[in-house]
Amino acid sequence: MPSQHQRPPAPRLRTIILALGMLAAATAQAQSLKELYDAAHAYDATYLAAKALADSAQYKAAQAEALRRPVVALAGSATRTEIDPVAGSNLSANTGKVEVNARHPLFNRANAATIDQAYRALDVAKADLEIAEQDLIVRVSQGYFDVLAAQDTLATARANRTGISEQLASAKRNFEVGTATITDTREAQARFDLATAQEIAADNDLRTKRIALDQLVGRTGIAPKPLAVPVALPPLGAPDPEEWVLRADTQHPLVRKARLGLDIAKLETAKARAGHLPTVDLIGSVGNTRETGSAASIGGGRPGTTRNATVGVQLNYTLYAGNSIQNRVSETTILEEKARNDLEASRRGVAQATRQTFYGAQSLQAQVKALEAAESSSKLALEATQLGYRVGVRVNLDVLNAQTQLFTTQRDLAKARYDTVMTSLRLRQAAGQLNPQDVQAVDALLAR
Repeated sequence: MPSQHQRPPAPRLRTIILALGMLAAATAQAQSLKELYDAAHAYDATYLAAKALADSAQYKAAQAEALRRPVVALAGSATRTEIDPVAGSNLSANTGKVEVNARHPLFNRANAATIDQAYRALDVAKADLEIAEQDLIVRVSQGYFDVLAAQDTLATARANRTGISEQLASAKRNFEVGTATITDTREAQARFDLATAQEIAADNDLRTKRIALDQLVGRTGIAPKPLAVPVALPPLGAPDPEEWVLRADTQHPLVRKARLGLDIAKLETAKARAGHLPTVDLIGSVGNTRETGSAASIGGGRPGTTRNATVGVQLNYTLYAGNSIQNRVSETTILEEKARNDLEASRRGVAQATRQTFYGAQSLQAQVKALEAAESSSKLALEATQLGYRVGVRVNLDVLNAQTQLFTTQRDLAKARYDTVMTSLRLRQAAGQLNPQDVQAVDALLAR
């Protein structure tokens, strides 16, 4: 039986218990990066617009394919003819005609080039969709880690403010007993006010980052999972940047688009040159003509129904078109050279971006290792400074500086880790290799 003098938990203890309960609930409801990417995949308007455009491209290619097939048309007419009276009689004639005409191309070089262009345009649309999907992966991942970084920044700001508040209370007590000057109290108060402002700014930044992520995935109250502890960052893969550049030159969708653009330009030149070539079509028709009326027999005709059918081959060859064909060929040849230069510019730009991203990823990995060492050193320095302050060989400002250095290092370390993960994704994007499986690989780095 509990003692009658047993007291309820202190307010601070209740607050800690409540905070732990809220943290456990948030962790239980936390979303993985893969889950949020899947949500954005079905919600993001930019990606869905690109997907709709890519889906429509297949029907445009099918329209061009129709140039290979015959065209069949149904034609019909009905006429009535009235003739002025002849020998006191009114004459009239009724004519009804129904005909089916067909045309099938046998040789048309321009049509063949148009069809090839349509299928390359379909490949361009697929490359655009791939670019949009890679961009969606990066945007969701960036939003995800922006929220985590903002949470860490707010946590370190709060911890810094708490540590400074304790140091402020200590400085006030020492001043009251005469073992410290008012300068220590004022320094601690100034640091406390600054830490309060930083905490307010960090809290607002976290709200902003959460709104951005909510808008991206179409959900509210998102709680991203943090990196698993101990943190194991992904390796770069190929250690040589030129290997990444080689992959980018063959796989990057922007380079593929530029190559397809050159192919389309060459086909446009072939289409222009086809103006000098003949076209050959197989044509045919079948129909019925019915004539009735008193005037139907005039001129040797005979009332009744006439059936006719024709079949033949039609040749069309342009002898002179005002030099338009020659000028069109000259135009497309120059545009073909433009497409060739666009391809080279795309290759150079992708190669440069790949190298820059690779060296950026290398630098971030080195920064993480340096900041991890700095964090350990800053903890030891803070402990030594606090001990020196207690024995009187260090002043209050030394403790405040050591605390600020530790929390700043912890904040920078967390941010560098997130940036390293993001840069690894951006490196794969720069090389044209980023795909949804990379999202699952990042998920493996997160807490369960």
